[in-house]
Amino acid sequence: MSKRGYISRYLLILKKLKVNPYSSYEALKAYMENQFEYMQMQDDHLQIGFSKRTLQRDLKEIRNLFGIDIEYSKPYRGYFITQNENENMNFQRMMEAFDMFNSLNLAQDLTPFIHLENRKPQGTENLYGLLHAIKNRFNIKFTYHKFWDEEFSQRTVEPLALKEFKNRWYIIAKDCKDDTIKSFALDRLSNLEITNQTFLYPANYSIEESYRYCFGIESPNGKEPQDIILSFDPLQGKYIKTLPLHHTQEVLVDNEEEMKIKLKLCLTHDFLMELLSFGDNLAVIEPKSLIKKIKQAYKSAYHLY
Repeated sequence: MSKRGYISRYLLILKKLKVNPYSSYEALKAYMENQFEYMQMQDDHLQIGFSKRTLQRDLKEIRNLFGIDIEYSKPYRGYFITQNENENMNFQRMMEAFDMFNSLNLAQDLTPFIHLENRKPQGTENLYGLLHAIKNRFNIKFTYHKFWDEEFSQRTVEPLALKEFKNRWYIIAKDCKDDTIKSFALDRLSNLEITNQTFLYPANYSIEESYRYCFGIESPNGKEPQDIILSFDPLQGKYIKTLPLHHTQEVLVDNEEEMKIKLKLCLTHDFLMELLSFGDNLAVIEPKSLIKKIKQAYKSAYHLY
């Protein structure tokens, strides 16, 4: 069997246990046999044969390749994926990526039916090197180009974490020039060099805490989070319910007239731009300071015409 065939089998095991935790060996085997045609698309030389020994070998490889542990529960008589909340989010994203990759791979002859956005990669070629530097506490050097500055600058930073926002990746790092923690977009970063110089990770820094009440990549910069109440029309509200704006989102009203939500966030430029994108499908109820900013933005836009 080719590597693609093996990985397809690992993926099917994960998908089965994601939907049906505590599946028995018999249930997994039946699922594999049912998905045999799909697996043959990945490897046309594939022969079915899913024994208990094969399953144990697959579970070991899944752990080695993807860092996902699968254990057997005697009380429930089945296998399950053991992940905490943060690991589970990584697992969900990985499964999403696998599904997308396999679907596109199978659809090489279906290009008339698949339309992808025509965009360049967003600097993801440096993800592995940056993760290596973060994990091992190595300083990095790179050339950086700000959108609003024609000049290129040389940076030496202490990499702390990676963050994603709207299909772009950012490295959160302490700039050695002024000891300030900043974000750098990977698509504007070039000539990456991982040095041998190590640094001490700030004892009081947590990216989770730093961005707990932030929308997007912009840090709060000392701003305190505020209670924000927004009213959407019913149709837009359906989208907001299925894809919440933020993890603090709380539904206050949901009827035929409106969908009103409450958020707890710092008022940043990123968040303001997101609200403006909803146009007349949204009304800001609180706070007054945000209402004032929204009014001013629409007033300035109006005068452009």
